[in-house]
Amino acid sequence: MECRVLSIQSHVVRGYVGNKSATFPLQVLGFEVDSINSVQFSNHTGYAHWKGQVLTADELNVLYEGIKLNKVNHYDYILTGYSRDTSFLETVVDIIQELKKANPSLYVPENLLPVYRDKVVPLADILTPNQFEAELLTGRKVNTQEDAFEVMDLLHKMGPETVVLTSSDLPSKKGDQFLVALGSQKIVKPDGSKTSQKICMDIPKVDAVFVGTGDLFAAMLLAWTHHHPKDLKAACEKTVSVMHHVIKRTITYANEMAGPGKRPSPAQLELRMVQSKADIENPAIVVEAKVLHKSSQ
Repeated sequence: MECRVLSIQSHVVRGYVGNKSATFPLQVLGFEVDSINSVQFSNHTGYAHWKGQVLTADELNVLYEGIKLNKVNHYDYILTGYSRDTSFLETVVDIIQELKKANPSLYVPENLLPVYRDKVVPLADILTPNQFEAELLTGRKVNTQEDAFEVMDLLHKMGPETVVLTSSDLPSKKGDQFLVALGSQKIVKPDGSKTSQKICMDIPKVDAVFVGTGDLFAAMLLAWTHHHPKDLKAACEKTVSVMHHVIKRTITYANEMAGPGKRPSPAQLELRMVQSKADIENPAIVVEAKVLHKSSQ
């Protein structure tokens, strides 16, 4: 059976962010991707200049109606990015609810900010906030690993069965050159039994600002969770290893282009996505996830 994703995210003509960050890697891993571009910009907003158009809620509705009229609105996953526009967001929520009725096993991973808390988090199956976003979503501060897992438990209670804290300010046991990421999965099986898993990862830091990495992370976690639905450790190891390979290739290229002693420009720091095709398909595991807790009931 082919697996089809509806991805409602931003689009840029030049570079990688939103749908441009998500579509190619998902296609490489065998997913069919239908893209709706929430904005179409010349490039991401980290450049000195950018121009473009923003899709309205009505225009989004028109596009979805076209898909529906042709009876091709069957999806296994919906991937959405951040939207500042409340009416656009509400239309996205309506579409998700309608698609979930048609396919109750539809999966909705989310890359979220607080505006989504009441309407989108309850519909999401996979959540990928950073520490700041997780704190805002729950109203709780994270100072220790215990705090982080308590915050993730609160997020589970809102709906999602998989929560990955993509980065945190927690100290790494490997030193200050590493970021700590944490994951928690709570699955209720059809027979009512439950399984849970908690993991921790130390991710090497890179001294540069990248755009589109969060969108790539959400897309890769979708893909690898699909391939490893009950194994958060394997899904996260592959996701983070893909990120590592893409970022390493990008910073090496950017530094070469910038020249000795110069900071790379936003254009030079665009993700080296096409060049990373082999790593996306079959990532060498460079970051191992430590299982802190595993249980079945």
